[in-house]
Amino acid sequence: PVSIRVDNGPEYISGKLLAWAEKLKISVRHIQPGKPQQNAYVERYNRTVRHEWLDQHIIESIEEAQHHATKWLWTYNNERPNMGIGGITPAQKLKLAA
Repeated sequence: PVSIRVDNGPEYISGKLLAWAEKLKISVRHIQPGKPQQNAYVERYNRTVRHEWLDQHIIESIEEAQHHATKWLWTYNNERPNMGIGGITPAQKLKLAA
């Protein structure tokens, strides 16, 4: 990416993240403190992930986290109707657009 928009949480102000982004010429753009609506899409996504799979499991490795994330994402895109796109799944919407 050319830039990454992040909030001001400790995970996004770390020196390692900033050094990594600088090395790859990625701009890190922080939202204003106390203004989560400036990054509403990510805030909503993070809440959904936290409630629907992260809080449901005790995760003991990165591989296990990746497994749960992949399983959840597949279900989200292929099995779960999304009312924001007419009660169909994102996969169905993609097929209709093709």
